[in-house]
Parts: sequence; C-alpha cells; structure tokens
Amino acid sequence: MTDRVAELAALGCALPADERLRLLSLLLQSLHEDALGDVDAAWMAEIERRVAAHERGEGELFEVEDVMNEAARIAP
Repeated sequence: MTDRVAELAALGCALPADERLRLLSLLLQSLHEDALGDVDAAWMAEIERRVAAHERGEGELFEVEDVMNEAARIAP
C-alpha cells in the first residue's frame, strides 16, 4: 500500500505556485471548519445543559433591562 498523503503532496508540489496556494487555502479552510464543528458541538452541549437547568428551576434569571443597565454602568 502506498502512502496516499505522500502521493498527494507530490502531486500538489508539481502544481504551479498559484494553484499550490489555492490548494493550501482549501486544506486550511477544511481544518478551520472541523475546528468550528467542534466548537459548535461544545456550544450546543452547553446550551442543552443550561436549558435543562432552567427547566429544573435551577439558576437565577434576570430582566434584560437590568442586565443592560448594569453593563452600561460598569463599561468604561
């Protein structure tokens, strides 16, 4: 079995510079999207945790006006 990554790298290195740059950009973008997927999954889990806590009556709720007034008071 051949090393597929090495084969792809050799093919990529044979491309003209502008196409190598485009390929690099596409590969980096795919990594970024994977990382965002992990972040999105973590946020979804956190949202579900918070909603479940709220439904159990846990935690303290605040009026939006109070939160905004406090934020304005402490903001520089």
